[in-house]
Amino acid sequence: MTIDQLVFIGLNGYCVALDRDSGEIVWSNNEMKSGYVTLLLDGDRLIVSTNGYIYCLDPLTGQIVWNNPMRGYGAGTPTSLLSVRGQSSQSAVQQSAEAIVAASRSSTAYTGS
Repeated sequence: MTIDQLVFIGLNGYCVALDRDSGEIVWSNNEMKSGYVTLLLDGDRLIVSTNGYIYCLDPLTGQIVWNNPMRGYGAGTPTSLLSVRGQSSQSAVQQSAEAIVAASRSSTAYTGS
C-alpha cells in the first residue's frame, strides 16, 4: 500500500486511513486526545492536531512517531497547518478547482482543421 492509495479522516480524536478505492479501513488510531482533529499530509508524515496537542503519525501504519503537547499555547484547534511538503486543505481545494477549469477549457477548445 502506498500513501497515494489512502484517504485520511479525522473524527473526534480518531485518525483513520481508508483505502481510496474500496473505502475499507486500513488503520485507525485512537491514542490521541479527543476532540476536533486537523490533518496535514507532510510528505511521508501525517501531522495531526487535536485540542492543542500535535502528533506525527506514520501515514502507512497510523503509529505515533512523536507528539508535542504544545504546553503554554492553549488547547484549541489550529486555524491551519502548513508545510512546504504538504498542503493546507484550502490550497488543495484551490488546485483542484484550477485543474477542473483547465480540463473543461481544453475539452471545449476547437480542434478542427
